[in-house]
Amino acid sequence: MHQSFTDREAASAAAKDLIVSAIDRRLAATGEASLVLSGGSSPQRVFELLGQSELDWNRVHVTLSDERWVAPDHEDSNEGMLRRELLKGAASAATFHPLFAAGLTPESQAEALGDSLRQMPFPFACSLLGMGEDGHFASLFPDAENLTAGLDVDSTTLALSVTTAASPHPRISLTLSALSRSDSIVLLIFGERKLEVLEQALADPDA
Repeated sequence: MHQSFTDREAASAAAKDLIVSAIDRRLAATGEASLVLSGGSSPQRVFELLGQSELDWNRVHVTLSDERWVAPDHEDSNEGMLRRELLKGAASAATFHPLFAAGLTPESQAEALGDSLRQMPFPFACSLLGMGEDGHFASLFPDAENLTAGLDVDSTTLALSVTTAASPHPRISLTLSALSRSDSIVLLIFGERKLEVLEQALADPDA
């Protein structure tokens, strides 16, 4: 389903509604639900609206689609942003599963995450993703040497370390194999250029 909106507020509200519906369905079915959220500026209003939703947050698990390898108090940290924008008030009752781990390398943490992600309610109820103008989502960048592995939907690898010229920081990312194990996936993009990239991808799924 592809929906277009005239402004960011309407798009953000629609994304929030899709996420809440997916969580409610999973809570009704199994009693717990997992939510994967992206970083960046695009979803911040979604987080504000989501935090105001009447969800049974103590039965919700939250993690990130990707993370820059910086401490949570760093200005570039997705975890820090998520804690400021969502994990407060009623939503602070959610169980948060960070990707960053102090004292580890992205490579060693990626390996360890394979086990810890499976300890969350699985499959994920919903994954909220953004997309760059280069077509990347999560931290699966076109110039990453391990992009093929990251896009292998049949892989048993759920997370990998990523190096890209687009970022000064090493990164860790969930793989497409992990993200595809979601009841729902919401892709939220803003701007004509990103829409063009999306339409090109939809027209040629093998690209």
